[in-house]
Amino acid sequence: MKNQNTTLFILLANLFIAFLGIGLVIPVLPTIMNELDLSGSVVGYMVAAFAVTQLLVSPLAGRWADMFGRKKMIVLGLLFFSVSEWLFGVGKTVEVLFISRMLGGISAAFIMPAVTAFIADITTIETRSKALGYMSAAISTGFIIGPGIGGFLAEIGPRLPFFSAAILAFVAAVLSIITLREPERNQEEAMDKQKSGVKRIFAPMYFIAFMIILISAFGLASFESLFSLFVDHKFGFTPKDIAIAITGGAIIGAIAQVALFDRLTMAFGEIRLIRYCLIFSAILVLIMTVASSYFSILIVTFVIFVGFDLMRPAVTSYLSKIAGNEQGFVGGMNSMFTSIGNVFGPVIGGILFDIDFNYPFYFSAVFLVIGIALSLVWRQPNQLQKGSPQEVR
Repeated sequence: MKNQNTTLFILLANLFIAFLGIGLVIPVLPTIMNELDLSGSVVGYMVAAFAVTQLLVSPLAGRWADMFGRKKMIVLGLLFFSVSEWLFGVGKTVEVLFISRMLGGISAAFIMPAVTAFIADITTIETRSKALGYMSAAISTGFIIGPGIGGFLAEIGPRLPFFSAAILAFVAAVLSIITLREPERNQEEAMDKQKSGVKRIFAPMYFIAFMIILISAFGLASFESLFSLFVDHKFGFTPKDIAIAITGGAIIGAIAQVALFDRLTMAFGEIRLIRYCLIFSAILVLIMTVASSYFSILIVTFVIFVGFDLMRPAVTSYLSKIAGNEQGFVGGMNSMFTSIGNVFGPVIGGILFDIDFNYPFYFSAVFLVIGIALSLVWRQPNQLQKGSPQEVR
């Protein structure tokens, strides 16, 4: 148990460092944008380059995590991330910055499925929900702390946050090589070996879960990417107001993941919890369009992320329980469908925003309602019904 906890701590530290590194650079992107005289559309394309690369590589990375081992993929992902951030720090041309973002997409595709599969290997069905809740909290905390540290480092030099992120990732890779041991594959719920090809996406036990991931990513990306523009145009929020709203929401979401996620999955099971989170999120997204005061916007923003922050680890937990010896595969698909939503959600949301400020939120709510409908017909496989009597419908 002690070794398991140590390994879990190292995995969570790796995720925290990776997402801390991503958060570090957020405050200085406008400075780099002005320094190189980049347009907003070019910056948008760079963000899309990251997501598209992650989308393309994730299915392969998930299979490689099953074939070559979790540890190798985590270490390679951290090294790719280190090189990516270093390139962005020294980059003086658009081409170098695009290469940097594409390497960042590869690193994310390598790290996420491998870490998820690693956690599935070292935990039992009873302890996995709590571990995955910690995983989501580590990601959220990195995002919360990163921009603050990045803003401080940027006062010393605008490129320093990128070099700091590169060093952090390299140190994490070295520590992983030294301290992590490749886990034995978890046989507790092992199934007959099946080919993890594209056709497996449409397997009944996976398909709805993958669609829920796509729908939630689509809705969340559309909401998050336009939130700052929405409150700026509609309510005159300052950058400080926006930072307070997003940071407050992220903190509350992380607390909910650590304090509530395990208890809620035990009480309701993953499928029912996902359904409730979809309903909760859809209602709050719509409330955002009618909220009229500063404090009402802050309150809605603080709690709206709780639904999303509980939904994502719930889907991951469900998939890890049914995946058996396909942990890497489902981790890769999880990352792939998240990337699809992250690519197209902001694009469609941006087009709708130009028509009407509220339209991206209506669009997000419609997708969440589709997810609710899918969750109503979602049934868990027979092998889980025996172990989780409370998980019905």
